[in-house]
Amino acid sequence: MFKTLIYLALIAGAAWGLDILHETKGTLVLEWFGRHIETTPMVGVVFVLVVAIVLLLLWKALSFTLRVPAVVAVSQRARKRALGLDALSRGIVAANAGDLQRAEKAAADAKKHLPAEPLTFLLEAQTAQLAGDRARAARVFREMSQIPETKMLGLRGLHAESLRQGDHDAAHGIAIEAQNARPLSWSGQAVLDRHTAARDWAAAHECIAQSIKAKIIDADTARRQKAVLDTAIALDVEATDPARAIKLLRAALAKEPTLVPAAVLLGRLLSRKGDMRAASKMLEGVYAKTPHPEIARAYLDVRVGDSASDRLNRAKTLARCAPEAPESALIVAVAAINARDFALARQVMAPLVASGQRPTARMCVIMAELEEREHQAHGLVREWLSRATRAPRDAMWFADGNWSKTWSPVSPSGKLDAYVWAEPKEELSGPIEEPPPAGKPAVLDSAPPAATIEPPAKVEIEAKAEPHPEPEPAAEPAPQKASDAQRSSPQPVIFPLATPPDDPGPKPAGAARTF
Repeated sequence: MFKTLIYLALIAGAAWGLDILHETKGTLVLEWFGRHIETTPMVGVVFVLVVAIVLLLLWKALSFTLRVPAVVAVSQRARKRALGLDALSRGIVAANAGDLQRAEKAAADAKKHLPAEPLTFLLEAQTAQLAGDRARAARVFREMSQIPETKMLGLRGLHAESLRQGDHDAAHGIAIEAQNARPLSWSGQAVLDRHTAARDWAAAHECIAQSIKAKIIDADTARRQKAVLDTAIALDVEATDPARAIKLLRAALAKEPTLVPAAVLLGRLLSRKGDMRAASKMLEGVYAKTPHPEIARAYLDVRVGDSASDRLNRAKTLARCAPEAPESALIVAVAAINARDFALARQVMAPLVASGQRPTARMCVIMAELEEREHQAHGLVREWLSRATRAPRDAMWFADGNWSKTWSPVSPSGKLDAYVWAEPKEELSGPIEEPPPAGKPAVLDSAPPAATIEPPAKVEIEAKAEPHPEPEPAAEPAPQKASDAQRSSPQPVIFPLATPPDDPGPKPAGAARTF
């Protein structure tokens, strides 16, 4: 609306001006090249406007004529770019789909129309990798590394190709060049892996500091890596400089309070130093956060020369730090067996091997030792050892597809902090022995008679921790048909045991012991 009013005002002004010119009395006289021209002001103004319009049109025509070559060149470049972008699109899709023939054709078209485009180099390199031409791929990546826009992409491609060819020295040099040019996550990790594989802990520390400055790793990851590096240095100097090792381990635990290897090593060094109180207190704090068997073993070994009863008392003290953890029951059971407190050992192991549970191999071995030490029940020992061969494996250190009983700061491939505490996956080719159904006790036929076994007395681990409740006896099921019973609950698989010549066989009547 406002623009319309403006247009109307302009038209009205023009009409008013023309009316003034038309009503103005006077004569315009022009002397030009000996000619005398007289006219009215109205005609003179119209003549001037017509001449101006004609001159403007002539100038536009001349300018367009002069710009024709440039317009044609721009049009050709736009057409070539459109064709090149279309070829790039087709080539990238074909390369990622594994269509080598289409990818090579599209790469050739893209190189023809867009020879300097960064994506053209990338498509050519992908095509060479798809064809298995490593030399051509390396050449393309080398060309890309010379162009500022594609330098980092070219260096990463050269790094990957060097690793594929097994030239780790060249790959390390390329990673350092990339890290110095612009720190990125891949280059920082590659340089760190190289330093840790060579066990150059000082250089690894510098690499982590550089990565933190470049903000390519988060604070938690950096703190964990520094703690592992401090532990690695302490492992190297524990024999030659124990004071420095203790200082490094304290710093490592300050950064990562649940780093089990650092706690174990620090406990051992403090024990050698004679500061057993500090070692015990530190291990108790770590165990409360991470109930780990290595922490338990280090705690029991803090005082060298303890009797079996003293070790049992220490095991009870540590178990109070994490009373719900299965590891607490296991360490108390082992210490109780060595102290010949078999009643306590059975009490703490009962919930772990109760009916319906699948005890681990270590639990089965402990039960076998308990039966051997307390009653020399060879039949039960063989039964528990047989179950141990089929039981789930206990947790171990795992890294790079390898299982290890000991922790290391670097994995076999050289990666820092790659070892994790995990349970091995069960890979069974045969049928899995199912545990006895809940509510039905697992009866072992070779158990000695009840008259020779006294029931285990209730022994509390400590006054503050609540004892494990005794399992209530299952109610007798109502009589039912055999077919209905088979359908209602699964039947346990029974594995017959061979009777050796020195085994007297099952003893006469007596209640069998259950777990």
